[in-house]
Amino acid sequence: MDSNLIKILLIADDTDLARHIRDIFEQAKGANFELIFSDQLERGIAFLDGDDFALVLLDLFLSNGAKLGNIKKIQAHAPKVPIIILGLVDDEAVALEAVHKGAQDYLVKSQINPQLLGRATRYAIERQRADAALMEAEQKYHGIFDHIVEGIFQTTPEGRYLSANPALARIYGYASPEELMADVTDIGRKLYVEPGRRAEFIKLMQEHDTVTDFESRIYRKEGSIIWIAENVRAIRDSKGKLIYYEGTVEDITQRRLAEEKVRNSEALYHSLVETLPQNIFRKDLEGRFTFVNHRFCQTLGHKQEEIIGKSDADFFPADLAQKYQRDDQRIMETGKTFETIEQHQPSKGEKIYVQVVKTPLCDMQGKVMGLQGIFWDISERKRAEEQIRMATAELARSREALRKRNDQMEDDLKMAREIQQTMLPQVYPAFPKEANPCDSIFRFCHRYYPTGAVGGDYFNVMALSDTEAGVFICDVMGHGVRSALIAAMVRALVEELKPLGTEPGKLLTKLNRDLCAILKHTGSPMLTTAFYMVADAATGTLRYANAGHPKPLLIQPGTGKLVSMANGDGKSRPALGLFEQSVYSTTACPLTEGDAVMLFTDGLYEVEGADQQLYTHEMLVNAVRQRTKLPLTEMFDELLAEIKQFALGQEFMDDVCLVGVEVAALKPTVPVPSATAAVKVEA
Repeated sequence: MDSNLIKILLIADDTDLARHIRDIFEQAKGANFELIFSDQLERGIAFLDGDDFALVLLDLFLSNGAKLGNIKKIQAHAPKVPIIILGLVDDEAVALEAVHKGAQDYLVKSQINPQLLGRATRYAIERQRADAALMEAEQKYHGIFDHIVEGIFQTTPEGRYLSANPALARIYGYASPEELMADVTDIGRKLYVEPGRRAEFIKLMQEHDTVTDFESRIYRKEGSIIWIAENVRAIRDSKGKLIYYEGTVEDITQRRLAEEKVRNSEALYHSLVETLPQNIFRKDLEGRFTFVNHRFCQTLGHKQEEIIGKSDADFFPADLAQKYQRDDQRIMETGKTFETIEQHQPSKGEKIYVQVVKTPLCDMQGKVMGLQGIFWDISERKRAEEQIRMATAELARSREALRKRNDQMEDDLKMAREIQQTMLPQVYPAFPKEANPCDSIFRFCHRYYPTGAVGGDYFNVMALSDTEAGVFICDVMGHGVRSALIAAMVRALVEELKPLGTEPGKLLTKLNRDLCAILKHTGSPMLTTAFYMVADAATGTLRYANAGHPKPLLIQPGTGKLVSMANGDGKSRPALGLFEQSVYSTTACPLTEGDAVMLFTDGLYEVEGADQQLYTHEMLVNAVRQRTKLPLTEMFDELLAEIKQFALGQEFMDDVCLVGVEVAALKPTVPVPSATAAVKVEA
């Protein structure tokens, strides 16, 4: 099997989508993809149980209706396989919810192309691997924190525990870290046997920001006394303010008892330091080595007898040796512990970074007689810190560049929105053209709400003659910049086809052919539903043609009836831009004085309410029926308010466009041309 093969499972009801996705993967560059298709969720899960897939592409709208709930079903069988959701619309809220439920990405079907799908696939797989690695690292960290034999803690400067591991609770005689933190709210008073011991600790922390091997006698929960050693450092914020202390605690009771018994035994001291993995040495007042452990000899690459009696200058470069000697002199003059991180380079080795702790050695009278030092290699940690610093700086630069690009995109979208708004009718024509608008035969109104910065809905009102008004409305699939560009193309084409404006069927037929000719060069279809009608006051008729668009409603306030303006032959026609040879027929129906026509896009009723219920087309018809006596402007406002209330105040999921035409008066009519009547909605 090809080791570079990326095996992908597509679960969707739509076989056309499967063919489309397979074609896209065949065009994708940079990887070898194999697509397996399942038209049922259960069958797809069976595939996952029996084969090794790198990714699952999941259709949001499967027939089982579970939508995003299907993510959990797939993860129950393949928790390590990343999932990309395929949706119908570019909805940020749905995309975020999909990611929160466990998906790696959300793609809009209509926007998928080889570059996008190939990149999204590879990114999803890499993110899943990174998440798995992070989870494994976190599990290792928590395993160390919970099972290490040393106590680990964080405390406030006032002496209250912020966190503690199980080992610390056991050392202090408590059943759990929670019990320890609840009982010990003042460390200085509750734990230390010697009064003022906590104050000594605080003083050292204030001087050095770190304390190493701070040994004290401690009360356990049941009252017994033990010895502990603390290694603590101060954690400060970016301004240097102390936030908390963190460190480790070791129960050294047995060690202290042993030390008390053999305090004067140098042999025991030597046997102890020889077993430690740290480098340990002792020097006299002249800076000569008086003792070194085995690990120190290994680091320098010399035997013990070759080191004793010599100084740093015999083993290290001159600049390092001088620094070490200055540090030693300061320790012996002040009698204080010294801790630092410094470079270390023996004459026969590579340069490394070491953590160093040096303390003065005193005789029985307290006089400094030399010093003792311990150090250990932290080169790996220093390299990791440098890598993190460099990565953080690069991330900051990337974020700034991204912010600038986002600002530019926001400005571009704002300008695009302003341009698109100017494409919509700013002033409605009057009929006849010399009439005052309030005396016009036809009166118009509209409501337009794009869900993004720009939208894919468009409408226009054209004066074909003094008694004929042409009204066009369309809805380009999706919403955003791409849909807005298609809508602009449709607008330009409609303007060119105005000579055909009196014949709706011919206009849509020619518009479809022109649009297909343009879109076939883009490589992917863009569906555009459209409806065009001509209101003819001279003949008292409505002539119209429909290209897959929601059927407008003919409102007859005089009778209270509502008519759905279906095609005369009862058959639907495809949307524009799909089939170049599609022919659209004209339907006619009577038009009387006082009638009104309501045209709209599907974004008006494809709205989700509580419990994922949808505001349906039937609900919209019923809402209009209850308001047939209202002027269209009032009706539109009430409809929008009702739908927003249904959606619990949320924004519309798709672009919304409402266009209304009211027949204020008719000239004397002539016989209506023979045509099939529209379908009537029962009143």
